[in-house]
Amino acid sequence: MNRETISIHFVNAALTGAKRLNMDIESLVSRAGIDPSLLLQPKARVSPEQYTRFAQTLWLATQDEHLGFDSTPRRLGTFATMCQLIIHAGTLGRALERGQQFYSLFGSDWSMSISHDLHEARLRVNIPRERDVDHFITESMLMIWHGLASWLIERRIPLERVKFGYPKPKHVEEYDALFFAPTMIFDTTYTEISFAADYLALPIRQTEATLNEFLKTAPAKLLIKFKNTNSLTSRIRELLKTHIGTDMPTLNDIAAQLYLSPQTLRRRLATEGKSYQGVKDDLRRDAAIHLLGMPHLTLDEVAEQVGFSETSTFHRAFKKWTGVTPGLYRQIHAE
Repeated sequence: MNRETISIHFVNAALTGAKRLNMDIESLVSRAGIDPSLLLQPKARVSPEQYTRFAQTLWLATQDEHLGFDSTPRRLGTFATMCQLIIHAGTLGRALERGQQFYSLFGSDWSMSISHDLHEARLRVNIPRERDVDHFITESMLMIWHGLASWLIERRIPLERVKFGYPKPKHVEEYDALFFAPTMIFDTTYTEISFAADYLALPIRQTEATLNEFLKTAPAKLLIKFKNTNSLTSRIRELLKTHIGTDMPTLNDIAAQLYLSPQTLRRRLATEGKSYQGVKDDLRRDAAIHLLGMPHLTLDEVAEQVGFSETSTFHRAFKKWTGVTPGLYRQIHAE
């Protein structure tokens, strides 16, 4: 089964800079294999592969690593040059400090800084709020730096806390996949991620050879990689994947497998902004979207493989999940 799908919100938000540059939006998304009509469907979702291709297309089209969000373009190759400078830093802490020094050469309007005490490291980003009203660049910088740091040491760095210098956005339910941490705080003075300071002392395990391969898809692929796998939602999804197309386990069944009481399972899911039914629906939705991309499967076969005995019931559920019928979704996703 495909990985989690990505909300169309992030495609629309990423296009803000391109719109400022008066670029042909329909052409941009079409070149990435996304039908432009999806931009008008708030519940639509795209695959990780489509989103990666879209991000790469946008960088090439704008010739700007800031995608038209900043008043001063950042030339393509800046990120790659920074990576080449930090790859030999020895430890993650020194690598992040070099990255901070490198980007400070371009001014202070857009910045990344790393600080730490004995127990906690904090990676802070600063983006002019008026240039990023949908928080796309802010979210992207957090994801890219977290992903880059995790890649450098070859292990995902679990976040302890995330602070956002803005109120809860409408797409906050997507944040579990982006930044999952035990604590997320909004309306703070700064936007930053925090993790155990011990990670800063870990050695860099990448080489120039692995960096060359990494740069073929980075930084676009960092927007979808290193997603949280330790959240309760992710653990339940993994348990349920083998049951797609069959009767799903009950909440009590899953609670028993995780050695939790049903009450504790509900409470912990609620802290992640989820419900057990919601997790099941999201999994079926992502599976259906993946299967609809296989033209040899009929809609009846897709419905059956996702676990619906009646195609009409599947149609109603899919329209509730995505805002369109399975047939229309397949039609507008056809490249």
